[in-house]
Amino acid sequence: MQQLFPGEVFANTADFDIGIRQLIPRYDEMLQVITHCLPAKTHRLLELGCGTGELSLKILKRFPNAEIIALDYSPRMLQFAENKITAAGYQQRWTGIQGDFGEWANNPEKLNIGSEFDACVSSLAIHHLHDEMKLKLFERIAVSLKQGGYFWNADPVLPESPTLAEVYKLAREEWASQQGTNLTEVRAKLGTSSTQGYSSQDQLATLNTHWQMLTTSGFKTVAVPWKYYGLAVFGGSRE
Repeated sequence: MQQLFPGEVFANTADFDIGIRQLIPRYDEMLQVITHCLPAKTHRLLELGCGTGELSLKILKRFPNAEIIALDYSPRMLQFAENKITAAGYQQRWTGIQGDFGEWANNPEKLNIGSEFDACVSSLAIHHLHDEMKLKLFERIAVSLKQGGYFWNADPVLPESPTLAEVYKLAREEWASQQGTNLTEVRAKLGTSSTQGYSSQDQLATLNTHWQMLTTSGFKTVAVPWKYYGLAVFGGSRE
C-alpha cells in the first residue's frame, strides 16, 4: 500500500471526494453547517487541512467576497484542491500553502500567514493531533482571529462511553447500508497512513474535552451547532 499523510485516507486522491461521502455520514451536510455558521460579513478566512478543497468550495460559493488562505501539508491534496478551485473560477480568492498547522501553532512566524482573520475553519483534520497540540492550536487560532471572529471545526469525536461507541459504530454501518454502500469495497481503496509532522493516526477527544480546551484557549462563546453520533461541528467565537 502507498504511504499516506494522515488525512489523505485514500491511496488515490481521485477516490477521495466520492469515498469520503461513502465513509462519513452526512458529509456535505456537516460542511454546509460550517458555511451557515459563518457571519455574512466574513471576508478573510484561514482553513486548516483543506484536503481536496470541498469546504473551500462551499464557502467561496456562499460568500462572493470571501478570500481563503488554505493550509495543508500534502502537496497532492493541495494540487487537487487548486485544480478544483480554478475550474470553478475562484482561483483569485484562494491561496493554497503547503504547511503543517501543528508547526503553525508552535512557530507561527515560520509560515507567516498573518492574523486578523474573520474566521478559521477545519474539517476532518485536527483529530490527528494529540490533545496537548490541539490545545496549542486552539490558542493560536484564538489570537489569530479578529475580535468577534469565529472558529468552526468538523471532526469525529471520542464516544463518551463503550456503550455509546457501539451505538455510534452501528449507526454508521446502518447509514452506509441504507445508502447502498459496500464498506468492504470502499475500505479496499484506503491507504496506510504514516506520521507527518505533528499529525498521526486518529487521536480523538470527547466533545466535552474540546469544549474545555476551547474555553481555556480564550473563546468566549463555545457551541456545537451540529452532531450526528460520533461526528460533530463545534467551535466558537471571541465575542
